[in-house]
Amino acid sequence: MTVHKKFPNLETDRLILRNVGNEDIDFIYQLFSNEKVCEFLYDEELFTTRNEAIEMVESYSNPEVVGFNRWVLVEKSSNQQIGTCGFHYWDKTNNIAEIGYDLWHEYWGQGYMKEALTIAIESGFTNMGLNRINAFVALDNVNSVKLLEKLGFKNEGVYRDKHLFRGKYYDHYSFSLLKRDWYGGIK
Repeated sequence: MTVHKKFPNLETDRLILRNVGNEDIDFIYQLFSNEKVCEFLYDEELFTTRNEAIEMVESYSNPEVVGFNRWVLVEKSSNQQIGTCGFHYWDKTNNIAEIGYDLWHEYWGQGYMKEALTIAIESGFTNMGLNRINAFVALDNVNSVKLLEKLGFKNEGVYRDKHLFRGKYYDHYSFSLLKRDWYGGIK
């Protein structure tokens, strides 16, 4: 088993966050081909083939080298994959990365993503040496906005025309969380 220093497998009370692997291909396809789950993901079309899931899993297969990752969220009591989260666009010079996340709709509103992001953020600050974590959220994604605010992220305004999707540009809120704010008691 590969040991990831910057992107280790993580554990919370209810979840195991493990780096995505070939055993997750069918789940990744199911997740990213679901219109409800992907409603506010304007950076990519819905998956239409299993091969797209295979390509995604392969792109995350060596996070230490490529500098980005995706953890699969596994619910401990059922051993069921329920979502993913991870870091992208790691600027190692300035210690900044972007966090992304998604959750199967049957698990929305139960605190799973807050639990997962709490440990992922902690790992980003401690294992990756981050000082700033960015998150971009579609303006209509009210639940994601609330989640980031609960985690102490600050809304820095609107990033205009962030994604061109199906012929239309979409604005996103630009959120950030600084290491000093995280450890200053805002959780």
